[in-house]
Parts: sequence; C-alpha cells; structure tokens
Amino acid sequence: MNTTRQTKTFIGAMTLAAISVAGYAAYTNHALHTGFALAVLALAAATSRMKVKLPGINGNMSVNLPFLLTAIVNLSAAEAVVITCVSTAVQCWPKKNAKFNPQQMLFNLSMMTFASSSASLMFHAGWLNRNEWSSTTLALVLATATLFLGQTAPVAGIVAVSEGKSAGSTWWTLAHLSFPYYVVGAGITSMVQAMSSHLGWGLALAVFPVMYGIHRSYRMYFSQMAESLRPQPAARAAGAGA
Repeated sequence: MNTTRQTKTFIGAMTLAAISVAGYAAYTNHALHTGFALAVLALAAATSRMKVKLPGINGNMSVNLPFLLTAIVNLSAAEAVVITCVSTAVQCWPKKNAKFNPQQMLFNLSMMTFASSSASLMFHAGWLNRNEWSSTTLALVLATATLFLGQTAPVAGIVAVSEGKSAGSTWWTLAHLSFPYYVVGAGITSMVQAMSSHLGWGLALAVFPVMYGIHRSYRMYFSQMAESLRPQPAARAAGAGA
C-alpha cells in the first residue's frame, strides 16, 4: 500500500469516526440556544483567521479555542459541531491564488468534528454529573483534555502516514507547542462561564480583544522560535567548507 492510499484510508477512517461520534453526541444532547450559538459562531469564525504558523511542523494554530470550548460547554453538541466546522472551514480556506486541497479540508473538518463531539460528550457525561466530587471546573478540564487529544493525535497520525515521520515525536512536538494554549483557553472559558452566570453572556463575549492580544503574542513568540531554528550563515558556510 503506497503513501497516497494510506493517507486516503486514514482520512476515510477519520471521517467515519467523526460522523459516528457527532451523530451520537447530537442524539444525546440536543437543546438549542440559537441566539447564543450565532454570537459564538461569529466570534469563532472571526478568530479562526487569527492563526500562527507552528515552527518545525507543516501546520498552524488558530486562537478560536475559547469560543469552541464555550460552544462545547454551553450549547448542544449539534450547535458545537456546526460552529466548529464553520470556523475550521474559514481557518483552512486558502488565501487568494492559493490552491484548494479537498483532502486536507476533509481531514481538518473530520478531525475537528470528532474532537469537539468527543469533548461535548465528556463535558455532559452523566457519570461525571452524578458524582458528589464532580464540578463544572472538573468537567471543563476533562473536556479540554479530550479536545486536546482529539486534535493532536489525529494530526500526528496523518503526518506519520503522509510524510513518514514518527507519530510519537510529532505528537510530542504538537503537545509541547500547543498545550500551554489549551490551558489558557480553558482558563478564559472558565472566566466566561463565571461572567455569564452573573452579567449575561453578551458581556462575556468581550473576551474577543483578549484573544487578539494572545494572537499577537503567539505570533511574535513563534516567529522568534522559527528564527532560532534556522541555520545561521556561519554554520552553513562551515558545512559547505566541510
């Protein structure tokens, strides 16, 4: 089996898994919140274009995570999946004159659908809500961890299949670069929850400027990291002389 066939098989399996998990999640959690959903959708789509290139990996990271988590926590699974898919499509849509890659788009949509549906199932799990020691904070932590694994593991898998790299080392690089952002995203989502319960969700959506600031900070940080990874002129000259 060649690499192209392996890649197509992996994407097909990811698509089937996404459809299955999303269908089950929508069946178990279907209360709609149309007004809130539209507001979160607009903000998630807007921030999805605020993305940074991950150094050392052929991929990027968007700063719309708190809005995706807000959808997972506050909305039905179907609404969360729609918001995730729309913002993912906006994020991955090629820039002007760039070539559209349908396989890449299908994988990204499937991966994000699978991750958000799994996180929604985790947050709204009955066994978690029935325990005395359970809390919204714990449920949010578990949902964030589920979303983190649901995104990073498939990406490491597709890189291993399509580029022949080690899945383990690729996942570790992804985790090392993105885990702090998931922690920040969970913290911001928790604050949004607290604000929503006292001041209304409309005011809580003022977190948008915060995400813009984080986006600028991450761009500067990753730009400096990418620059440090580039071989220096002296090193290249030494290599050529050798």
